[in-house]
Amino acid sequence: MQKGKLYIIPTPIGNLKDISERAKFLLEDVDIIACEDSRKAGLLFERLSLTKKRFLSYHDHNEIESAKGIVKLILEGNNIGLISDAGYPCISDPGYRLVNESINNKIEIIALPGTSSILPALVCSGFETNNFTFLGFPPAKKGRQTFINDVLNRKETVVIFESVHKIEKLLDQINNIDSNRKISISREISKVHEEVIRGNAIDCLNYLQNNTIKGEFVIVIERIKNVH
Repeated sequence: MQKGKLYIIPTPIGNLKDISERAKFLLEDVDIIACEDSRKAGLLFERLSLTKKRFLSYHDHNEIESAKGIVKLILEGNNIGLISDAGYPCISDPGYRLVNESINNKIEIIALPGTSSILPALVCSGFETNNFTFLGFPPAKKGRQTFINDVLNRKETVVIFESVHKIEKLLDQINNIDSNRKISISREISKVHEEVIRGNAIDCLNYLQNNTIKGEFVIVIERIKNVH
């Protein structure tokens, strides 16, 4: 029996027109969709006028067990598309265990180019882009201060994520360490209320405290300057 393939398919983070023709074709063409939330996946298919597929739940809480089941289906000849709720699968989202399990079973993996919030936020920051690091979400509690200290001591531009519930705390922590560090905060990328907030930590904090802000944030932090 011929094996199927695993397709990593990015989906829009805002504007539905961001999806590529190839991504739409594969969403229609694969046999099964592995997704974080079948309801959100169904809504995406409806909005894109795609034929609904068999959706398999694949998320943080069932990732290890689900990866094995999905790989079994691929080995049986099914082509499977992996999507996240929005954006690029595996980037601060479930997926890497499925990719690893597929590699271990010599399954062909095809990752499409496409939507991610990281590069738009980086480019709009105006900071150096020839060398940067993406570090995902800071730890919620244990190790958080160490994480922030590390970010602020990097010799390259750093990109991180933060939730609406912790963004003010993050900016306050950055300000306590380096009040002059330049920061660029992008939110609602590719959506109606997309905006970029720039300045030092206090500038950004004041703006957030004086405006009704929702969504997740992509924070770009300027590299530490050489100290002579």
